[in-house]
Amino acid sequence: MGSTDLDPARVPALIRESFALVGGESGSSGNSDNSDKPDKIVSYFYALVFTECPALRDMFPPMMDAQRDRLFQALVRIVGQAEHPDSLVAYLRELGRDHRKYGAQPEHYDVVWRCLISALKHYAGAAWTPDMDAAWLAAYQLIAGTMMEAAEQDAQLAPAWWTARVVRHELRTPDIAVLTLQPDSPYEFRAGQYLSLETQRWPRVWRHFSIANAPRSDNTLTLHVRAIPAGWVSTALVNHTRVGDVVRLGPPSGTMLCTTTSMRDLLCIAGGTGLAPIKAMVEDMAKWNTTRQVRLFYGARHDDELYDLAALEHLAYRRRWLSVVSAVSHDPHFPGERGMLPDVVARHGEFFEHWAGHDVYVSGSVAMVRATIARLQELNIPLASIRFDAYGGMDGLWQPGAGQGVPMPPSAPAGPGTAGEGRTEGVGHANGAGVSTAGSWAAQGAWRRDNGWRAGVAGQVGAARTLDEWLVSQTS
Repeated sequence: MGSTDLDPARVPALIRESFALVGGESGSSGNSDNSDKPDKIVSYFYALVFTECPALRDMFPPMMDAQRDRLFQALVRIVGQAEHPDSLVAYLRELGRDHRKYGAQPEHYDVVWRCLISALKHYAGAAWTPDMDAAWLAAYQLIAGTMMEAAEQDAQLAPAWWTARVVRHELRTPDIAVLTLQPDSPYEFRAGQYLSLETQRWPRVWRHFSIANAPRSDNTLTLHVRAIPAGWVSTALVNHTRVGDVVRLGPPSGTMLCTTTSMRDLLCIAGGTGLAPIKAMVEDMAKWNTTRQVRLFYGARHDDELYDLAALEHLAYRRRWLSVVSAVSHDPHFPGERGMLPDVVARHGEFFEHWAGHDVYVSGSVAMVRATIARLQELNIPLASIRFDAYGGMDGLWQPGAGQGVPMPPSAPAGPGTAGEGRTEGVGHANGAGVSTAGSWAAQGAWRRDNGWRAGVAGQVGAARTLDEWLVSQTS
């Protein structure tokens, strides 16, 4: 397993160095052969897991593409924040709570550890050292301990998942539906958060959707769903779901929340169904706000995709502090604002000191969020003032990292789907907190804290003879 006397201060560097060996950091080796290593590593890891513990296969979806992406992006995040392990705690606790819906048990963490370290060592080759073993063990002790502790605490307060019945289904456009769900027990969340959802049509396939309303007295939830080509869950919800159908919900997540302590006006920018979390925040503000002005820009490609404009205008009529500007980018005959949403926002900024002094919220596709934040930076809006929620890909799947808020310092290395690519791995908490002084926990030995978890197992798992057969069966 390597030396137990490893200096904790060396852990971040060893993790980054070992991750570079397996092609985890772009440009780390200059060897083009490393370009496909991440995919091979993650596939090999899952092959080891399912070979050693076949029963675990039933916890995962039929198609593993999205699951493999999530795992690698989680590794990228851990490596990117290795200097700041305390900044990972909120993320890890959320993972621990969320994994309850999959049926994750403490004993599964041993299997994951053995297979993860085996996969990394297999592709790193002879360059892997005993100290790298010790560094990853130290990191995994913190990761597993934090996740299990959060899961145990959450089990005392909430179910692993909720059953909810569809009580309303409105098809606003051929590919956009607004669904209202009635959970079977109280579902507590905050305006701006999102949830994971599983349909009966696709068991074990969970996808994220923003909650489009503020908490209600009747406990109902509203989701805005766009059917994505090849999107299993989104297509099922839009085209194959009816009133009375039952879905399962995971716990609420996300930190794109509107603080009640700020006195600053709000600039809200929503593209397509990215309107959902922003509408929830505006509804919530209607309960307590009297002084803060909210300027909401709502954009789409064509006017028929402004599927909830009437409701927004009605809300603005009743709340004079809210103003709504709609815009389309691909319809030259639209009577309102035309152009790309970031440009429309910039034009209106000329009347509001270019949005200086505003709290900014951005929600939409990865491309839209990326372009909007870049435009805001051109207007000298500090990143600390911007909170965002970006999604993309199959079923509107949240980009790995699933975070809103202030990007981490440049020291966090970029990787696939990381900082600079929309909703990213290099993302901190929405309030700008959570980034510690470099190496603070590492210097205090925090990477060696195990929270009651002990990896008293060998660092290498023996691949069963059926491993290669399993790999072939997955690619055939």
